Amino acid sequence: MARNVQITFDCADPAAMAAFWAEALGYRLQDPPGGFASWDEALEAMGVPQENRNDASAVVDPGGSGPRVFFQRVPEGKQVKNRVHLDVRAAPGLDGDERMAALEAEADRLVSHGATRLQRHDPKPPLDAGHIVMADPEGNEFCLD
Repeated sequence: MARNVQITFDCADPAAMAAFWAEALGYRLQDPPGGFASWDEALEAMGVPQENRNDASAVVDPGGSGPRVFFQRVPEGKQVKNRVHLDVRAAPGLDGDERMAALEAEADRLVSHGATRLQRHDPKPPLDAGHIVMADPEGNEFCLD
């Protein structure tokens, strides 16, 4: 039986991370519960104290096919390199110089939204098409592939 998948990030600032990853993935912030115009309105009605209103956030695929990405506040910072990471497919169907130019443009765009560029891996045919290793605003590694 197929299962739905949610990707969860532990982080210090769920709202900022949700905004970054919505931009990186072409996702949108998850809507508040029905009957509420905003998350602040919903959290107020639920009795959530102001200091806990950034304890979690989520982004969703506007087309409904991709996994939900959930961000939860944790007290500790990132300690070591990720063992699992996201590959953001930013150049599907492109090869060689055209592919790397598209990845470079996406890297520049994401840097302007708080990402850090870590390393470029040039293509090594036949199996490695090239990619760029990045880090999100809290240091979680991901690849532009």
